[in-house]
Amino acid sequence: MRVSVIIPTHNEAQAIARVLADLPSDLTTEVIVVDSNSNDGTPEIAARMGARVVQEPRRGYGRACLTGLAAANSPDVVVFLDGDYSDRPSELPILLAPIIDGPAQGRADITLGSRLQGRRYAGALPWHQVFGNRLAASLIRLLYGVNISDLGPFRAGRADVLRALALEETTYGWAVEMILKGALAGFRVVEVPVSYYPRIGKSKISGTLKGTVGAAWFILSLIVRYYFRHRRAGASRPA
Repeated sequence: MRVSVIIPTHNEAQAIARVLADLPSDLTTEVIVVDSNSNDGTPEIAARMGARVVQEPRRGYGRACLTGLAAANSPDVVVFLDGDYSDRPSELPILLAPIIDGPAQGRADITLGSRLQGRRYAGALPWHQVFGNRLAASLIRLLYGVNISDLGPFRAGRADVLRALALEETTYGWAVEMILKGALAGFRVVEVPVSYYPRIGKSKISGTLKGTVGAAWFILSLIVRYYFRHRRAGASRPA
């Protein structure tokens, strides 16, 4: 099974070597670091560690993930992972197990690493981020029937499923687009507990008020927007 790991980065020189070193080489076919205008040597470090570096000068977390997805070389499964060493790459087997274990194609099409169900270390997740994630997850459970607790960045999906979903969000909303479209299309979204540590370096989202409010707005509005769009589409179909 070919597994492509995509890591969006922006000034992660303090952490990226540790992230890449901890990826299980026996499970990883290729590693793509999608770098957005780093000026601290992040892409150079990643390249020395054996990653394929793709430059994406346009802003947006979702855009970086989509750029990496487009650059992946014929994967069976695609993994998305942040470059700040808050999630542990060594836990990749936990994330992949529901997709690759069991008969046929496993028991999941998309897996999400839950930071709220696993071991979370002090200072790893600010209280407002915990609250926002619980709120968004509760809304998804209520409107879409997907039993999740968190919208963590450490996630994996079958490549054919990701292509079928036609993902397009370029902002923070990308974190939920995969879940919402997957649920609406009838794909199996499964959550697994992962550990979570304080990130190395300052967060570009939760570390600032603007980033926190912006992420919350995109995520919550997208959840509601997709729900009503789906309802309108269903109502417009002939009986």
